[in-house]
Amino acid sequence: MTATRSPAPQAPPLIYDRPGFLLRRAHQLSVGLFERHCAEFGLTPPQYGVLSVLSYAPDIDQITLAKALGYDKVTVSHIVRGLEARSLLTRDSSSAGRRRMVMRLTRQGKTLLRQTAAGAARAHDELLGPLPPDEQGHLLRLLDQLCSALEDQARAPMVKLPPQP
Repeated sequence: MTATRSPAPQAPPLIYDRPGFLLRRAHQLSVGLFERHCAEFGLTPPQYGVLSVLSYAPDIDQITLAKALGYDKVTVSHIVRGLEARSLLTRDSSSAGRRRMVMRLTRQGKTLLRQTAAGAARAHDELLGPLPPDEQGHLLRLLDQLCSALEDQARAPMVKLPPQP
């Protein structure tokens, strides 16, 4: 009887060391945590982002909103239409011109955003939880540095909203 040899262990594929792979996986985990902690509210992370930006900067137009989130105009249009259908925001003609539509959260939108805040915070904390507090801040600074340095190469460049007075 001859002994069978098991194959030698192979090194994991190089893809596991690629930043794009790790960032995509971290994003998948982030979305999953958000959806689990906020399931009762029926919001996706992009919808939450739109509501958050509008709570910070009411009466902005869709192009400004898209840039504030780093989304293309078509994606934002779909998100906004869905939120408007749920009576979470309104779109009205701007005083600067009839073709320019500005958005504002409704009372229901503000309420839903407040209700979702605790779940979103839990998802955030759970995502960063495996890291010690000083490394959490360091990771966020590194990601911000990475995004800022490469922003001009993005398909949908992001423009951070200025601080509100």
